[in-house]
Amino acid sequence: MATLVVKEENVSVDQLLAGAERIGKLAEEEAQEAEKNATISQNVVDLIKETQISRMMLPKKYGGPQADLKTFAKVVRKVANYNISAAWLTYLYPLHNMLPAFLPEKGADEIVNQGGLICDIFAALGKAERDGDGYRISGKWSFVSGVNYSEWVGVGVMIQFPDSPKPVYCLPMLKVSEVEVVNNWDTFGLRGSGSNQIIAEDVYVPMERILRLEQAELTRRPPVEEYDTDYPFYHVPFFPSFYLGFGYMALGGAERILKEFKVQTEKRVRLMDGVRESESPRSQRVLAEMTTDFHIAEALLDKYIDLLENYEKDGCVTPPSEFFSIRTKAIKICTDIAVRSLLTLGGGALYKGGAMELFLRDIIAVATHKTSLYEDAVAAYGKELFGFDGGVRG
Repeated sequence: MATLVVKEENVSVDQLLAGAERIGKLAEEEAQEAEKNATISQNVVDLIKETQISRMMLPKKYGGPQADLKTFAKVVRKVANYNISAAWLTYLYPLHNMLPAFLPEKGADEIVNQGGLICDIFAALGKAERDGDGYRISGKWSFVSGVNYSEWVGVGVMIQFPDSPKPVYCLPMLKVSEVEVVNNWDTFGLRGSGSNQIIAEDVYVPMERILRLEQAELTRRPPVEEYDTDYPFYHVPFFPSFYLGFGYMALGGAERILKEFKVQTEKRVRLMDGVRESESPRSQRVLAEMTTDFHIAEALLDKYIDLLENYEKDGCVTPPSEFFSIRTKAIKICTDIAVRSLLTLGGGALYKGGAMELFLRDIIAVATHKTSLYEDAVAAYGKELFGFDGGVRG
């Protein structure tokens, strides 16, 4: 199905952002179709590949642009201005496609050179049984975003290795053709993400395709002696970096909601008093406060990236709970903006299929992801501030 990857010319930041805009606009045009099908289309996926965005986080060794975190964030935010479901996968495909960078070289070469897209699910719900030089993996995992168009899937499993005193948190990389995909994604938000369920039964995975997540988290390095020391992901905390895009999806969506709010408010006249809303202190105040809140969320995420990029320079002291709390606070602000916009606009914004409905639902859905739960984040950060272990990965 896929062919050997041919190394291509590097693309610039401007080209990546132009590609992101093309993806977003196409996804917006197809939004209703994606709602009905519970997945973005092959057209959108093809464009994610064509623009090289699916490869943007790969090391240069494999011909990827090796984009930095700020560029990655800008791409995700740009797509989210148009469609958050498409942004979800524009974020996850390049992110997941960089996972082989933390595999042994043989496994990395096999997966990257095969050329297919990668999806994953971190929840350690699988079982592993030793079989020769590898393991047989079984289990059932839900919320596997992008599996409809992927050829590889990483699944969370605790594996007991002979040289380890206790089970190790791992992500074996399976071929999607070897698992059953259950089309059960039927939600009120992020419908286009196609986050279906998969079932694996005794799927053999060789050792070189088993990513040791705890090792990646602890060392931030691949399990090889020689590697590209300039590769951005080898110098940042694994999980907080991995979760970067959720905040920028919410930010891009909130940016669009502010735009929609202004457009819908400028010509609106309230029946109860006949006042043009753009001339009313009510809506002027609301727009000013929401815009200011948006800038706060934007600044929080800038801080987030700065902490990531300076992690080693700062002595690796930023706790995972701090990343978690900053990211989820930004997402909460964006969610509050979306809800306040709807409540201020009133019943005229309730009609299905409009931008307000789609973006509100999708931002709320982003906020429900387990890595976006604000109450969990502040509870963990509060523990950390008082000297206790926050107990989270970031």
